Amino acid sequence: MIDSSGNTRRESNRTAMTSLEAILDESRRTVIFTGAGISTESGIPDFRSPNGIWSKFTPVYYQDFVASEDARREAWRRKLIVDRDMRGAKPNRGHRAVAQLVHQNDVNCVITQNIDGLHQESGIAEDRIIELHGNSTYATCLDCESRHELESILADFSRDETLPLCDNCGGIVKTATVSFGQSMPRAAMDRAEAETLGCDLFIAIGSSLVVYPAAGFPVLAKQNGARLVIINREPTDLDGLADVVLNEEIGATLGDAVGVS
Repeated sequence: MIDSSGNTRRESNRTAMTSLEAILDESRRTVIFTGAGISTESGIPDFRSPNGIWSKFTPVYYQDFVASEDARREAWRRKLIVDRDMRGAKPNRGHRAVAQLVHQNDVNCVITQNIDGLHQESGIAEDRIIELHGNSTYATCLDCESRHELESILADFSRDETLPLCDNCGGIVKTATVSFGQSMPRAAMDRAEAETLGCDLFIAIGSSLVVYPAAGFPVLAKQNGARLVIINREPTDLDGLADVVLNEEIGATLGDAVGVS
């Protein structure tokens, strides 16, 4: 018995891959937008899936973090647990393919919802990455915004749950991520909007495209005349808007398209 549906899907994906490669060749200003799906292939659990981080923990809201030492201690306890899951994670084939496109100047910037720092570790320069939800690999002071490295903070907290305070001003120190209830970073959002409006190709990779306002960028790009490509293992609500959709493994799909192993 011939599995016609399977054959049809394989043929559709071959056509989509051919279209993706052609669109990449034709594009003059590409923006890549990444979500948790590109990093799950590095072993990092996402936040919103049925087995994700928020299925295990109720989020600590920003207002509670600022107001309560107990809330801050709970947030840092969770940081220790989450870091155990992330420890040792390395950029995968998908990250390397994105980095290759950036190095070739085929991609102007990477807008990411991810907080794991794997785009930087893959070799993409900091100024080519726009982090919408911050970065969990370091901390910042909520008052003077100075940067604090995590190694000593986590060592002190592991020993006796000492809460970190800023060496410069004595302010509250928090991981450099955007918490629930915290405003999105205005500069990053403005820059992401400008890059989106300036691109002729927008590639959304590994995002469910349901978290707004970030998920509005693919729509904005399409409305402004750019072509839209969506690469995600599962269908998204924006698939009908896209020029090319690939519901496949991200690393293999991007790696094959770019020629990165």
